[in-house]
Amino acid sequence: MTDPLSEVVQVLRPREVFSKRISGAGSWGVRYTPFGQPGFSVVLEGSCRLAVDDEPEIVLEQGDFVLLPTTPAFELTSFNDVDPIVLDPHRALADRVDEDYCDGRDPDVRILGGGFVFDSPEAALLGSLLPSLVHVREVAHFQPLVALIAEEALADRPGRDLVLKRLVEILLVEALRTSATPQTPPGLLRGLADRKVAPALQQMHEHVDRPWTVAQLSRVSSLSRSAFFDRFTRQVGMPPMEYLTAWRMAVARDLLRHDDLGMNEVGRRVGYGSASAFSTAFTRYSGESPSHYARRSTGGAPRDLLLTAT
Repeated sequence: MTDPLSEVVQVLRPREVFSKRISGAGSWGVRYTPFGQPGFSVVLEGSCRLAVDDEPEIVLEQGDFVLLPTTPAFELTSFNDVDPIVLDPHRALADRVDEDYCDGRDPDVRILGGGFVFDSPEAALLGSLLPSLVHVREVAHFQPLVALIAEEALADRPGRDLVLKRLVEILLVEALRTSATPQTPPGLLRGLADRKVAPALQQMHEHVDRPWTVAQLSRVSSLSRSAFFDRFTRQVGMPPMEYLTAWRMAVARDLLRHDDLGMNEVGRRVGYGSASAFSTAFTRYSGESPSHYARRSTGGAPRDLLLTAT
């Protein structure tokens, strides 16, 4: 059976992971301005405070992992009141220089912080489907992976960056599926944790080309139409057909960027009976025609074979 979470990550096409070590001792603090892309932190040693804009402040402890799908402004600080240094995360990640706020003392805390870069422009999809903050702590099967990351991050062995990239990619998927619980805020993770909603989500992803209706999906979930609609909307944060359209458009954009397919075929693969029906739906959703999107995203001239309905 199709795994919706894996499909979302695959469509995003992770290309690169940027990371750097952050160390602090005594009274220290740093405030990062909004990044807008997925960011993460792994606490390698010690503890500190994390304050993400519009979220309750939390204490981070050794072994914790935090994912911010859209990374708004946030602060990492000691437990003392400080005026944090303000940094632009785009520059901080680009310079690849570790951040040391220890003033020559032994660190109280060491963190591996960074961000993900995707080949796909669908990074906003991650933010729309996930909680604004994913915090993983004291999950037994998670700890060996964090320990491996800590071992690599705190050493300077050959191949360190490549190994960290692979480990953090695995950590991303592990964190997402570990966070799929009924207590998770509305979104894809909470929907997958719901025994009635999850079958409908799996069918939408496995058979995105089917002309689904709410009534058909409600039967998959063994609920009445109204009960399914209300439960899906409450758990996922949007009505079922709105979710299906968003996923269809994400798949369609991925096909337009990477596959030499005619409009009829792209439309058929995402559930539309004709090139014109697909073009109308795509334009209404995206604000541009699929042919214009394909030209813009591939940086090329029109390709008649690709963009002409057959």
